[in-house]
Amino acid sequence: MSGIDRVVTAMLGQRGHMFGWVPVCLAVGIGIYFSLRFEPVTLLYVGAGILGGTGLLLAKRFGEVLSPIVIGICLVGIGLSIAAWRTHSLEAPVLGWRYYGAIEGRVVGMDRSASDAVRITLDQVRLDRVSPSRTPQKVRISLHEKAAQGIEPLPGMRVMTTGHLSPPSGPVEPGGFDFQRHAWFGQLGAVGYTRVPLIGLAVAAEDWKLWVFQIRMTISARVPEVITGDVGGFAAAVTTGDRSGMSQEALGDLRASNTAHLLAISGLQMGLLSGFVFASLRLFLIFLPYLGPRIAARKIAAGGALLIAAAYLALSGGNVATERAFIMVAVALIAIMLNRRAISLRAVAIAATIVLVLRPEALLGPGFQMSFAATTGLVAVFGWMRDGAVQVGPKWAQPFVVLVISSGVAGLATAPIGAAHFNSIAHYGLVANLLSVPLMGLVIIPSAVLAAILAPFGLEEVGLWAMGFGLRWILLVAGYVADFEGAKGYVAGPSPLVLPVLSIGALWLILWQGRLRYIGLIMMAASFMIWARHDRPLVLIADNGSLLGVMTDQGRALSKEKGAGFVARNWLENDGDPSSQLVAASLWGTGMKRSKVAQVGAYEFVHLIGKKAVSEFDRCQSDQIVIASVETQRDFGNYKVHDPKTLRNSGSIGLYMQGDEAVFVTARDISGDRIWSAWPSNQPSKKADQKTRPILK
Repeated sequence: MSGIDRVVTAMLGQRGHMFGWVPVCLAVGIGIYFSLRFEPVTLLYVGAGILGGTGLLLAKRFGEVLSPIVIGICLVGIGLSIAAWRTHSLEAPVLGWRYYGAIEGRVVGMDRSASDAVRITLDQVRLDRVSPSRTPQKVRISLHEKAAQGIEPLPGMRVMTTGHLSPPSGPVEPGGFDFQRHAWFGQLGAVGYTRVPLIGLAVAAEDWKLWVFQIRMTISARVPEVITGDVGGFAAAVTTGDRSGMSQEALGDLRASNTAHLLAISGLQMGLLSGFVFASLRLFLIFLPYLGPRIAARKIAAGGALLIAAAYLALSGGNVATERAFIMVAVALIAIMLNRRAISLRAVAIAATIVLVLRPEALLGPGFQMSFAATTGLVAVFGWMRDGAVQVGPKWAQPFVVLVISSGVAGLATAPIGAAHFNSIAHYGLVANLLSVPLMGLVIIPSAVLAAILAPFGLEEVGLWAMGFGLRWILLVAGYVADFEGAKGYVAGPSPLVLPVLSIGALWLILWQGRLRYIGLIMMAASFMIWARHDRPLVLIADNGSLLGVMTDQGRALSKEKGAGFVARNWLENDGDPSSQLVAASLWGTGMKRSKVAQVGAYEFVHLIGKKAVSEFDRCQSDQIVIASVETQRDFGNYKVHDPKTLRNSGSIGLYMQGDEAVFVTARDISGDRIWSAWPSNQPSKKADQKTRPILK
């Protein structure tokens, strides 16, 4: 058989199994768009969409063998076009300088920062002497110190304070998480903080979103009144998505035991809720006198479950993870109403396609990647067991066997993705999930439904009381498992190639029909080899000059014991190092308190911390690279100086060694000049944007 005949035979063998490749091809196009280092001209992505759509209409003319290939190429073009359209449709002003002054806006979001400070998101923003055309659509401010002692912010309340705002920051290291891009898709044009108490005026909800937000926060405040402590915070998180009531210790235990996913209103909670409602409604309808045998109880129950799932989506705040979970559940329930198989790879592909079309930026987030990895893995494994009539263990033990297999498959599918994004692995996560997940379906979700039913009668305490038992058990398990020696392992961040190669390999293994599917295993193995060979930067420079990190034999040495904590924590996590900033700073060798020196190869790095250190520095050597934490006003001669002003143009900097040659890479080199990039050349000047505006009196 010739090579062409083999290709034809292989392609014909895929008939009936090609739909699963639709979201894969869309994802490739979306990934190409986000990986570009320049913003494509309008003609490029509009042309890609038009050609892609035209190609889909004419694909059948290419024959049974070539048409799937043509369709795949067209979907890649459409994916690129969708991502570009979505990106440009969300264009909103981004603050171009550091701002200090009056801030006024309407509260549309509340949460807590990593340092446990209350944060509020404001829309309808007004800034003193900033023109409306340059004012961000949304800003987020943390309430520090006295600000938290002022009035309590409420949904829809119009508030005013005096605070600091800055543009969303770039990656803390070249190739790291790009907060500028993340903020762009949330139309968040500035972030900052205030130490001034809020003043405000409570107003009624002006639209249905604020009305739902008010209901959500009312429930979130009521639950801890019935269930106190971390258990109450856990209950509020499960019912409304508000995690602000949980302590950092409890959150740390859940993460270390790999049960933190139970906090998020995602596929598990949405699936359990809709499944419980579907089963309950179906049983109720079946046993109705006279009507039971005469109505389509299964379809009506599916419709009712869909309505409840939609209400849960609204109540949870409608974040991306919950929207994704709702779409997956909705596809399954609609399939039941249409007499189709509810759980199949086709259903997963439909859900993924809908999510990618509506929110293409979700492809880059760990939530999308982990949820669809787990779902695809579970459907593939149980489909293989069903088709092959494979049964593990005796019939009476099947519920437990299914639980073990589900937890194992989901854990294996999501572990590499979680490790790549969060640099950690929970070694005893399977044990913790086996002891915790059953409680979600058996106790917690049914109790939450009971509480919702009894709430209109003022008896919600009955359901919440029962709910507390299950949540208390999960927290006990999480705390116990987190205390195991070596419960949490740490890994260094991978190359940007790792996850794409790993994902395509896994999908090839699952979706391709025939022996060529095992090429996927080779690709997966190659991704781990790339990961293992990926080198971390020898030197890292923060994007404002506030911190310098140098790799040593004992780990990364940091130039400061405190300050720039977010940057320090991310650097160490990306190194796979669980040390604290204080420990990392103790590794630094020579240098005074405000002037730190390190020799790396042929270069001497000098970190000057504060104005005094800059003014006192008088050495001038050609092999020196100086990093200053404040803008320098003096002439340093011919040697290289990085201060906040120069770093605003380049972003964070990393030094790599290629043989004996040192290579400097900036965040701007990696991320490029994109529409969401807040590099100074892309931003208007402060003077051009200022205009007197009214502020709330």
